[in-house]
Amino acid sequence: MPQNKPSKSEKKREVLALQALGEQLIELTEEQLRDMELPENLFDAVTAASRIKSRGALRRQHQLIGKLMRGVDPEPIRRAIEDLQRQERADKEIFRRAEHWRDRIVEGRHDGLNEFLEVTGCSNGDLSSMLNEYIAVPQESGRRALRRRIFRQVHEELTKATIGR
Repeated sequence: MPQNKPSKSEKKREVLALQALGEQLIELTEEQLRDMELPENLFDAVTAASRIKSRGALRRQHQLIGKLMRGVDPEPIRRAIEDLQRQERADKEIFRRAEHWRDRIVEGRHDGLNEFLEVTGCSNGDLSSMLNEYIAVPQESGRRALRRRIFRQVHEELTKATIGR
């Protein structure tokens, strides 16, 4: 006779998976949690957990969150967390690329700037004047500030180019 009922081990794995999903919620900001439209009791439990410092109390709060997770459909929460993680990875990639291009522009001067403009299709506006200022400034302290400004501009341009796709 085949068993259609899940075993005790399967049930425990499911419960632990829901608890782990709930624990991922604790790492999110309150704004991100609000966007997920969680049930109020789950939202309150998750936000309370982020304020708890005691290990024992936090463990009990994790268990409570796991229990509350059993009453909701976990798939929309999983998808929302995956979307947030995907966006975070994209943001980190843009940041890394902006650092690369900033260094390439500063080291390669106008060749680096022209390459950046060619690759991204951006206009020459502020970056060219910032690069000229950077070249003209002899002190390292002034150059650091200009490197930061160049980075911010490159980051902004890369963000626009990524969103525009």
